[in-house]
Order: sequence, then structure tokens, then C-alpha cells
Amino acid sequence: MARYDTYAVPRADLGEAIREYDINAQTFIGLKVLPVRGVQKKAATMSVHTRESLLKTADVEAAKGAAANRIGLEFEDLAYACTKKKLEMPLLDEDKANYASDLELEFETAETLYHKLLMAQEIRIAALIFNTTTWTGASLYTDNSGAAWGTATSAVIAQIAAAKTKVRDNAGVEPDALIIDAVNMDNLLKNDDILARFPGAAVVDERMIRANLAAIFGLEHLLVGKKRYDSAKEGQAFVSASVWGDTYAMVAKISNGSIGRTPGLGRTILWTADTPENVTVDQYREEQTEGEIYRVKQYTDEKVFDKYFGHLMKTK
Repeated sequence: MARYDTYAVPRADLGEAIREYDINAQTFIGLKVLPVRGVQKKAATMSVHTRESLLKTADVEAAKGAAANRIGLEFEDLAYACTKKKLEMPLLDEDKANYASDLELEFETAETLYHKLLMAQEIRIAALIFNTTTWTGASLYTDNSGAAWGTATSAVIAQIAAAKTKVRDNAGVEPDALIIDAVNMDNLLKNDDILARFPGAAVVDERMIRANLAAIFGLEHLLVGKKRYDSAKEGQAFVSASVWGDTYAMVAKISNGSIGRTPGLGRTILWTADTPENVTVDQYREEQTEGEIYRVKQYTDEKVFDKYFGHLMKTK
């Protein structure tokens, strides 16, 4: 769609190159936890599945000669409001002259911006999911700190099975994902119960365990958040922090179907009229600095549709 209110030139080629070739960009898990759902309006309401809409029963009895009872699709209306997030970076003409390949320099500039925008989104989603204000009470939250995952003898398989039962009882669906950070992943690799699931194996290596963990838990997806960031304020000494952290883990049903209303934990709602991709790249000329300005942006609202599609556990 043509844009007449801006001199910015869309750079879909840079965005596609980053998505296709940049392994680092593929290690974010936020959009796997809350998959993207495109919308045409920046702010509105959408129809979503909640546990109430899924579990309602219907009267199926019909008298002889009578028409069948008729029902409609049942959904809940959820309000959303996508907001703009954007970053930009200048690339001066004199800097470009020092590089043999303009495309390589353009890629590195766009890649830096791309990662920072995704990192901010990852932090937002992690804070939304590992949240003891949303997930509170015995049906939504279990404190396993008395049998912490850092202890090899902890019964983590039983803990995850109990969390699966909670989701099943609460929402009537089978959970399909375990969401953890890299430290808890390392803890699982050393857990006695998990290692015992490989009897007779001459060597139980990390690759073998990783390949079978989801199946051991009876889940389809094992989502491991590995991202770290500098949590110190501007001007202060560097402080390395995990985006997801090893204090919590979650068992959840992910809304990963192609239909927007597929039951699940939630979605990243993307206003596609302005940003057709989760991260859109463009550039514009700035004569006063004699350079090109590269910009990334997104219009999103990361939303939990129904908290009962997940069960949060404290793991330390």
C-alpha cells in the first residue's frame, strides 16, 4: 500500500534478510509463547476463546419430528489497543564510504535495531507471563521452591504433571508447552528423574536429553528463553540479567493455530495496516546530517486471553 505521508522507503529486503539468515534473532521465544495475530484496526475488540466459551454444554435432546436445537459460536470479546514502538539509527555518508559493501553495513545497522526492538518485546512478554499478580491462587500457581529445580533429586516430572492437570481441569484443554529459561533448562539436564528415563543407554548426553524432554513431560513444545540484557540504568555499571529468569516456569496451552480464535494463552496482536510484519524496516534521507536514517517499528499489543490456559510454578 502506497504511503504519501512519509518520505521513508520500506526496506522489506533487510527485514527478510535478518529473519532468514540471523540465527540470533531466532532465539527469542516471546512470539512462540504469544504468537502474532494480525488485525486491520489499531484498537478494537476481537472474539477469542476463553474457558467459559469452550466448556459450555448444550441441550442435545430433540423430540420426534422436532428441529435440532440450534447454537452459535461462542466467544468472548476482548478489547485491545496496539501502540507504536520504534527505534532508528543514522548511517552517515562518510561512514558508508569506509565500507566495501553498502549492503553489509545496511544489514548490520538494521540488525542492531531489529534486535533491540525484539528484546524490548521479549521483556514485555516475559513480564506478562511470569507474573504472580495474574497467576495467583492454588489453581493457577504452585510454589515448588521447597523442591527447587536446582536440586537434582527434585521430582520435576511430577511437578510438571501436576501443573498439566491444573490446566486441564481449569480450561478443559490439554497443555502443550513448557516455558522456562536457560538456567532451569540446565537444571533439568541434571535431574535424577529425567536421567532415569534413559535406562540401558551407554551414554546419556545433553543432545539426547534435549531431544526427548518435551516427550518425557508429555508436551509438544519446550520453549527455552536464553536472552540476557543489561538491566542497569543509563550511566550505571553493567548488570547482566535473564529476560525470563529461573524463578518461574509455566505449563501452558499455546494458541498456535492458523485461525486467530484458536484456544490458547494469548496472542501478540499486530496492526498490519502500518506494520505488516512484527518488525518493519524502513529508511529515509536526512540531509542536515548527510546520512540515511534506518528505522524499525511495530504496532503491537501483547495480550493474555485467558490466564486459565496456563499454570505458573515457582522453581527456586
